[in-house]
Amino acid sequence: MQEQRVREILEKIQRVQVAVYGDFCLDAYWMLDPAGSEVSVETGLQGQAVRRHYYTLGGASNVVANLAALRPAGIRVIGVIGDDIFGRELVRQFHELGVDTRWLLVQDQQFDTVTFGKRYQENQELPRIDFGFFNARSETTDDRLLDYLEKALETADGIILNQQVPGSIPHPAFIEQLNERLARHPDRIVLLDSRHYGERFRGVCRKTNAIEAARLNRRDAQSDDVIAVAELKQYAEALYARDQRPVFITRGARGILAADAGGVKEIPGIQFHKKLDPVGAGDTTVSALLVCLAAGVKPAEAAEFANFAAAVTVQKLYQTGTATAPEILAVARDSHYIYQPELAEDIRQARTLEATEIEICCDRSFLADRRIRHAVFDHDGTISTLRQGWEAVMAPVMIRAILGDRYDSADETLYHKVRSRVQEYIDQSTGIQTIVQMEALVEMVREFALVPAEQIQDRFGYKQIYNDALMRMVNRRLEKFRRGALDLYDYTIKGAVRFLHRLREKGVTLYLASGTDREDVLNEARVLGYADLFGDNIYGAVGDVSRYSKKMVLETILQANRLTGRALAVFGDGPVEIRECRKRDGLAVGIASDEIRRHGLCPEKRTRLIKAGAHVMICDFSEPEPLLALLFPTGS
Repeated sequence: MQEQRVREILEKIQRVQVAVYGDFCLDAYWMLDPAGSEVSVETGLQGQAVRRHYYTLGGASNVVANLAALRPAGIRVIGVIGDDIFGRELVRQFHELGVDTRWLLVQDQQFDTVTFGKRYQENQELPRIDFGFFNARSETTDDRLLDYLEKALETADGIILNQQVPGSIPHPAFIEQLNERLARHPDRIVLLDSRHYGERFRGVCRKTNAIEAARLNRRDAQSDDVIAVAELKQYAEALYARDQRPVFITRGARGILAADAGGVKEIPGIQFHKKLDPVGAGDTTVSALLVCLAAGVKPAEAAEFANFAAAVTVQKLYQTGTATAPEILAVARDSHYIYQPELAEDIRQARTLEATEIEICCDRSFLADRRIRHAVFDHDGTISTLRQGWEAVMAPVMIRAILGDRYDSADETLYHKVRSRVQEYIDQSTGIQTIVQMEALVEMVREFALVPAEQIQDRFGYKQIYNDALMRMVNRRLEKFRRGALDLYDYTIKGAVRFLHRLREKGVTLYLASGTDREDVLNEARVLGYADLFGDNIYGAVGDVSRYSKKMVLETILQANRLTGRALAVFGDGPVEIRECRKRDGLAVGIASDEIRRHGLCPEKRTRLIKAGAHVMICDFSEPEPLLALLFPTGS
């Protein structure tokens, strides 16, 4: 979805009136501090002193907060709370958001506002204290809620039915009577998100997760089951056929399936190179879907928009965040999609060119449409292995930077937590400029908060530490090459240089684009003897991310030569160049080579590159003729 289309949808949303029925909850945060506690004189028990406390909207209340962030014309809530301090705080926060609470009932007997008391001591969460789990909603309350829902069906452009708390709809007749009212308003947009009663509702649009969708189709699915996308598509079609209403199945990092009369559309997930927090993403998704549908947006587009919105909130750590219009636009402007996760994570699904190890990850018709005249190559891991092992150099630099003075004294739990975080980031960021990786390191140092603020270095300081360590290794290898102890084939991926020559013979213009500093790339290509194949088209980092990126290189090539993506191929072992190629409709060839052996498959690279969007996967360049035949189907 283009940015302009997102803007159009956001404008439409501002004209819709929406209502939310659901389990309105409050999250209570109590930060305990033993230093302020005392032993009770009366009981002799140790007290627990609260240093700080605050309250946020939870359950259906958080759905309302997400709706408010999207700025529809009006929001009305339909539900019930208790006559207690938590209910009054919830109403106060609703009023701050401009929400109409006239249909929010107060039941003063046998009902407490559902509140989740979250106690923390020394940054560790203690067992939660829950209020409202013994509620007994009266039939009188049910009747009044049904009356308000009837009015909402007559006046609102869209309604969310959000049920999250076990036992929150105690009387079966409530859903039966609501279904009758829904049947009287078949054109009204009503979106259901129910954890416990989904199978009992009729005539509604549905938002479910994969496990819920399976159970609604009478499969005995467990919470840790992984359900294949083909199976989920069948479930989505069956649920659509049942009610003839759009169905949305959320799949976490794998995106969303949207089903309507036109079939099932798969919306890919969005990838980030940072720590994420999925708490609240479902609330963001359902709110975004509802306002889109209420504004007349088609289900597939609504799913794309909701995907962008959820991508905003998962980046907000330790909070049930919301997504505003500027934040959604920022994600839509430059999203990195996760392609074919099932294929990427299951090598058994690989389809290879006959009698080769070349894996085809796209429809063959896409390859037949190519007219390759320009080819961009990443350097490290794609052609050269001089820097093989850079990850093993960067990881300890990052770990030491994060732990600071606690590097030697950190316990095993902390050390492995930091190490896992660093390794995860390095795996995700392969191919981007070193300076960008060091920016992420600065963020991680601040995130762990183990180093005093005045001792945290900037990105340039950390880059210097890493680069000094890396260049010691590279220079040792270059010295061996210069004195003849090792030769070209010891420092390049098998067949890479020969393949470059074959492309030149076909009249293809070659480019070398690396995340490494340009002077180092140029020097290493000259020493290894293939710099001339690229002429003046060797690019590398210049210390300023605003002046160089692989994205900018591809844009320059396409614009300077007045090309479409059909004329461009990109070869790389990092997700960055593969993603940027995919965005421009170029042919993305992933190099999943074992850099230690310099040939053969690295399964972890294969997974990363297919998710980044590779159309073709190769282990190395040892099969040049079938690869060339694939890239040049007409022989030219």
